[in-house]
Amino acid sequence: MNPRRKKRLLVIIAVLFGIGASIGLVLYALQENINLFYTPSELIEGKGPDKEKPQIGQKLRIGGMVVPGSVIRNEQSLQVSFKLIDTGPLVTIKYQGILPDLFREGQGIVAQGVLVEPNVIEAFEVLAKHDEEYMPAEVAEAVKGIKHEKPKYNLDSGS
Repeated sequence: MNPRRKKRLLVIIAVLFGIGASIGLVLYALQENINLFYTPSELIEGKGPDKEKPQIGQKLRIGGMVVPGSVIRNEQSLQVSFKLIDTGPLVTIKYQGILPDLFREGQGIVAQGVLVEPNVIEAFEVLAKHDEEYMPAEVAEAVKGIKHEKPKYNLDSGS
């Protein structure tokens, strides 16, 4: 192999290595910022064909309907706790802050936060729907077929 081709080959290999290293570093940096969307059923039962559940400490987004009568506000602080439902189990959301003006019971919301227990999320952001016609696409897909009526379970017994 003549020296000119050898030099060209080394430059091409160096460029490909640099591009590969850059892509690897970008993916590694984005790994911390990825937050997957779950519904309450997917969170408890698992998501996808493998029924993969998120790990404690994982950042995620969750969407569903706020269960009527489940909103508990701390009178000394801005701590709020409420339950979300789709078609299955309940998930508790704990939030420290001021809820959006459009937040209310029986309404679809999306919360972003960290999973602290298998069915408890500590949210750092709560988003409420914009008006009567709008619902986030993920929530609309998750709650398809749910009639907006009072649940038939007793909140005191937790079932």
